[in-house]
Amino acid sequence: MATPNYNYEKRQRELAKKKKKEDKLKEREIRKADPADFSASSSGLGVPPAAQVQPVPPHPAEPHQEPKA
Repeated sequence: MATPNYNYEKRQRELAKKKKKEDKLKEREIRKADPADFSASSSGLGVPPAAQVQPVPPHPAEPHQEPKA
């Protein structure tokens, strides 16, 4: 069995952290530029209304069918 490459895994974690930090910084800059789009939502996450997930309507009920033996 091959040994794990810990340096590669560490680098990937560091890159992920860096990307997340940059994304947060961009989001903050956008919020500063136009705070009206980021009104306090019920979740408190500051997600603009257009990006919030809309509930999916349930599928119409199908009649229950007995499995054939």
